[in-house]
Amino acid sequence: MAGRVLRIAGGTARGVPLVEPRGVRLRPTSGLVREAIFNILGSAVAGARVLDLYAGTGALGIEALSRGASHATFLEGEAGCVEAILQSLARAGFSARATVLRGRLPAALDRIEGPFDLIFMDPPYDDPAKEEVLVQLDRLLAPGGRIVFEHGSRYNPPVRPEGLQLLDRRAYGDTAVAFYGHLEGE
Repeated sequence: MAGRVLRIAGGTARGVPLVEPRGVRLRPTSGLVREAIFNILGSAVAGARVLDLYAGTGALGIEALSRGASHATFLEGEAGCVEAILQSLARAGFSARATVLRGRLPAALDRIEGPFDLIFMDPPYDDPAKEEVLVQLDRLLAPGGRIVFEHGSRYNPPVRPEGLQLLDRRAYGDTAVAFYGHLEGE
């Protein structure tokens, strides 16, 4: 990504550059995919409590704050990424509306209390625990809430992981995004 600066794509902090950690291999959600996700979510972002798992640069959670989310909790395992998220939140003026936690998934989910209206999940595409994490999100998702699960476009996400159902899936080149909600009647 040399030469390209990762920026907030919309909302009150549009254009603010995000801090990218040095020495950590990341695959940040592209601006095109972020814009598509937030266009699909629309008004669901305003006032939402957000959880950004595998946060990396924090781009998804910070984008949600910029677009009116009330609070975002970020979970990231790498110390350099945690520091970068904290710096980006300060740069965008969102520090007071955010909590940043360091921990590895899926174990770190035990430290998180919901409910959340929006849960962003952007694991490494080859993470063997991603489906285990997805199943555990049912207890953290608010009624009517959405899980946004970014994954490789060749991967077929589960249609009905425990307590959840696949509502929509969109592909953008090598990246795809699956949207989940609670099973009807639950």
